[in-house]
Order: sequence, then structure tokens, then C-alpha cells
Amino acid sequence: MVGLALRIRNLKDMSEAVEKEIWQALRGVKFSGLGRDIVSFGFVRSLELQGSVAAVELELASNNQEAVEQLRRDVEVAATSVSGVGAAEVRMNITRPQGPAQRAQQAVAQDRNLLPEVRHVIAVASGKGGVGKSTVAANLAVSLAAQGHRVGLLDADIYGPSVPMMFGITDRPKVIEDRLQPFEKFGLKVMSLGFVLDADTPVIWRGPMVMKALEQMLGDVDWGALDFMVIDLPPGTGDAQLTLTQKIPLAGAVIVTTPQDVALIDARKGLAMFRKVQVPVIGIVENMSGFTCPCCGEVTQIFKAGGGERAAEELGTAHLGSIPLDPAIVEGGDAGVPIAVSHPDGAHGAAFRSLADAVSASVSRGERPRLSIT
Repeated sequence: MVGLALRIRNLKDMSEAVEKEIWQALRGVKFSGLGRDIVSFGFVRSLELQGSVAAVELELASNNQEAVEQLRRDVEVAATSVSGVGAAEVRMNITRPQGPAQRAQQAVAQDRNLLPEVRHVIAVASGKGGVGKSTVAANLAVSLAAQGHRVGLLDADIYGPSVPMMFGITDRPKVIEDRLQPFEKFGLKVMSLGFVLDADTPVIWRGPMVMKALEQMLGDVDWGALDFMVIDLPPGTGDAQLTLTQKIPLAGAVIVTTPQDVALIDARKGLAMFRKVQVPVIGIVENMSGFTCPCCGEVTQIFKAGGGERAAEELGTAHLGSIPLDPAIVEGGDAGVPIAVSHPDGAHGAAFRSLADAVSASVSRGERPRLSIT
């Protein structure tokens, strides 16, 4: 009896040793397109040695049937390469991954009540900072308000809020019945995290804290009834931008870029992000497109010329206009008066009115996003 117990224990030890070797062999198997092995990714749900047969159960999400079959073969080869394993039985639990459109629609449905009285939300975005995105957002909002629309401007650029300076607002917002009251200036309602933080306080937050702050700027502010809300998004295509686009139903997005190639590369990424989450891209605005000398009238293309128009054509979207360099834009931003207010009849005022017309027309047409991604 003692000898039998000893043999059983030895067989158990051998089985455990073989299973350990199989686990190690599976660490050399990778799924197509992934950099880590299937064990590290948690794709191996169970492993059991039944005599000389290795029973392996995998669980993953994929639409690539060919890659799934290749994975099955690779697992069989890896398992049977272990001494003591005569065969491998691989069970595959494959689910269909949720597409970007489904995720976006689900997120929108969950958060539709964040802005219940806002008809159209327009995002103004850029793939990188320093292209004048906030200037375009501010002047677009002012121009929409000048057309008679009820407009709100949300400065969602958490890490560098510039709307307080651009609108010359230094006060703290009032709180009535636990709701922040937006400031009203130049015919529109304005809110920014910069109104509640000290100007010299750096925002060193992780993603969840950023998203909580943005949700409060949307849901805890008494926006009232608006025809348009213009959101000045943070630059880039990170988690904050993507999640915000999924939190609320966006009527469209305006991409801001400068003409040089390095900015256009990032603008393409921003456009692709919106298309992946099924947000209609209204078009591209080329900022800082040229400087006209006030003395001789000669135009100097400091950042090249026509890049925004070429990018719009290549990406199958509209070119919404070019905004030239002008010291008056800088002076107005520093003085708290957007150029669409200080010079409404000038060239820049006309450019921003044209942009407002394009946004209004796009929303009126109810354009759906293009599904092809360049």
C-alpha cells in the first residue's frame, strides 16, 4: 500500500512538472500583431494534463479567423514539444471585439444627460499644441453668437487653459444651488478650469482626475439652453480627448493646423481619431498661413503655404479657410478681446464668419462621418 501511494505521488509530481513545462512553452507563443506572449496577456484560461494529452483552453476577442487558426496550431506545436505530451487538445473561446462605433454609441447613450439643453456640440481640436487652437475656438464661438445663436464656450484644455486671459476674466465663478454659473461675455457663456484654479498652479493629474474635472465642467455648470457649445479640446489624441468625444454626442469636429508638415502629420492623427469614434469631421482650418507686411503689403509664408488645403483634399474633408498671422490677434488675445470682436469687419473677422457659416451649414445638413480612414 505504501508503494502504491508513493507511485501515485511520483506520478502527480511528474504531471505537475510536465504542466509547468507546458506553461513555459506557451510563453513562447504570440498572437498575430501582439508583442507579448499569450500567457502574459491572459489568453490561456486553463491548462490540464490528462494522461499524455494537454488540454488547453484559450479565451480572446478577435475578428481575424486566420490568425485564430494559426494560434491554435502554434499552441498545439508548443504543447506537444514538451516531453511526455503526446497530443494537445485546444479549446478556443472567441468573442467578437466591440468596434469603435459601438463603443462610442454606448458611451454617448450613457452620458447624453450631461448637456440636456445643448443642441449641437462642436469640438475644436489639434494634433499638437501651439497651432492657435484656442484662438480659433474663441473666435468661432464669438462669430456664432454674432449670428444670433445661443452659444457656450468650454475651455477643456485642462493643462493650459487660455480662455480666461483671452476673454479678460479674472473673477471666480458664482455657485447657485450647487451649480457653477458660467460667465457671460461678448454674447456667449464661458467656462474654464482656469476660473477655479490659481494661474500659477500646475495641473499634475492622472487620466481619471482629468476626466472627472471635465465631467464637472459639463454637468455641474448651469449652461442653460444653447444652440451651440464650442469645446476647446486639449491638444493631442490621448485618453482625455478620446474619452471626452465618447462622453457626449458631438455634432462635429474642427481640426486646427498650421501649414508646415510637422503640424499636418499630427492633424491627420487628430482627424483619424474622430473618424474612428464616428464623429463627423467638419473640416480643417489652416492657422498662421501667412504674414502681410504692414509697410509694403508683401505676403511672407513663414510656415509654408497651402498645407491645410492639401491635407484636406488628401483626407477627403473640407478646407474651412486660412487664418493669416496678424499682431492684432496676439494683442487681442492678451487684452481679453478676440479679434472677431475687436475687428469684426476686417479680414480675420470675415474668415471666422465664414468658419461659423460652415459649421452651421454642416450641422444643418446633419452630415454623417465618413467611415473610410486615410
